[in-house]
Amino acid sequence: MSRAEIVTRRVRSIGTVTLGFVAVTVLLPGLLVVGGLFDVARVATGRRHFIAVRLILFGWVFLAAEVVGILALGLVWLGTAGGRARRPFIAGTYAIQRRWAGTLFAVVRTLFGLQLEIDGDEVLTPGPILVLMRHASIIDNLLPSALITIPHGIKLRYVLKRELLSDPALDIAGSRLPNYFVDRSVGGAAEVAAVGQLGMGLGPDEGVLIYPEGTRFTPERRRRALRRIEDNPPLHARASALTEVLPPRPGGPLALLDVQPPADVVIAAHSGLGGFSHIRNILSGGLVGSTIRVQFRRFPVPSIPTGEDERIEWLYDRWAEIDAWIHE
Repeated sequence: MSRAEIVTRRVRSIGTVTLGFVAVTVLLPGLLVVGGLFDVARVATGRRHFIAVRLILFGWVFLAAEVVGILALGLVWLGTAGGRARRPFIAGTYAIQRRWAGTLFAVVRTLFGLQLEIDGDEVLTPGPILVLMRHASIIDNLLPSALITIPHGIKLRYVLKRELLSDPALDIAGSRLPNYFVDRSVGGAAEVAAVGQLGMGLGPDEGVLIYPEGTRFTPERRRRALRRIEDNPPLHARASALTEVLPPRPGGPLALLDVQPPADVVIAAHSGLGGFSHIRNILSGGLVGSTIRVQFRRFPVPSIPTGEDERIEWLYDRWAEIDAWIHE
């Protein structure tokens, strides 16, 4: 992508977010009144929880975090002579990323009354680590920073979908740091190789985060994923047994496992965010008062097979364990 295209994209996205923030701020009192009336009507018809007011407040906080994040990233750029003072430039960007994600996750927990139970986070250090995380929600991209980077100091390199470049704060910060935005419309060996490059040169306080499923779980996406591997009966049979997760796509994970020197793998499972998978689920109010359970399991390098077919089986074994854990 050319420099002109990047500038055009950012001008458009920053302008949209800024105008949205100004509009929602001006209209916020009226929106809260309308949302409150909507919630009262829902409760009167037997629905639980006020949800519209929560969503309006979260929307305003999200837009505010975007605007503040963009301004902070701009100040870091100016204060480091346009990024030429490399170390403070990168350190400042990491700090803003941590604050942005940590703030949004804290707001979600507060507004929706979420409880958090974590098992096994002592295995997250030391690095380097490759974190393979389940993908089930539009907010579980906040979990790695909130649960890994902030409390344990592990700086993560993210494998993200290119569509997220429409988020200006994520676009600017994510493009400064060693992340990769996958173009899923292209795919192929070049994209897989670029993912593998993220695992190069990891230090003892670093890691790579990838969502092997590639997208959030829904029944329809599960059906599409199964159709993609119909020509591989053994793999199709294993994938068909997974009912709570999508079958993992092995390309990116295998590329990271091939990097030398190798790193331990941490499998990150979570449950309780299904109520935040789509807007319709959020509007049902199912997320309010729920408990998010997160489980981390570490697999040392010697325990991971070396052959490609064996590694695919190993990856499916891990996802079968996540599937069973969610059922429990």
